[in-house]
Amino acid sequence: MNLSFFDQFMSPVYLGVPLIALALLLPWLLFPTPSPRWLNNRLLTLQNWFVGQFTSQLFSPINVGGHKWALILAALMIYLISLNMLGLLPYTFTPTTQLSMNMGLAVPLWLATVLLGMRNQPTAALGHLLPEGTPVPLIPVLIIIETISLFIRPLALGVRLTANLTAGHLLMQLIATAAFVLLPMMPTVAILTTIILFLLTILEVAVAMIQAYVFVLLMSLYLQENV
Repeated sequence: MNLSFFDQFMSPVYLGVPLIALALLLPWLLFPTPSPRWLNNRLLTLQNWFVGQFTSQLFSPINVGGHKWALILAALMIYLISLNMLGLLPYTFTPTTQLSMNMGLAVPLWLATVLLGMRNQPTAALGHLLPEGTPVPLIPVLIIIETISLFIRPLALGVRLTANLTAGHLLMQLIATAAFVLLPMMPTVAILTTIILFLLTILEVAVAMIQAYVFVLLMSLYLQENV
């Protein structure tokens, strides 16, 4: 049976049960739970330090009203990192390579920030659609352009995350296939290809973390505009 390179992005089904549900629920089981003791273990201490540093850096330019989103965005950051990292393991499925899932995360959060701005400061929220000092003949055109750019934001969030992870997985599979095919014919070239694959894997680990951070960072910027 000939398999396509894109078969790895198909949602696996076992006995009629979509395994994407397990892929979405499994990361929550891997997180260390808080302890009632006064002193936490090293893993929980490291997790608390990471969440604290991330939250303080992300919300430092946002006023106090936007700090209510700290729990949501911090949980989303850890969740996306876990999904992306687990997807790099062999014989696993990466849910964040599905555009539908990424849009399901981006659209509600983006819409919540827009509605929050419309409720709290409607004048300032609508003022983003028209830059100050715009010539009168350009006002209708700029309003249309800014409105389109506003509605493209969640699409850009979802497509960016999907495209980066999909491209990385495809490149890793192509190089791994090349190394496997070249091994009996040109062992030296196959070893060099394997070294490149190892370096690319390290790069993909960094990309998995960076893309999750960029997703949450852009969401915090949208929140900053509307709070």
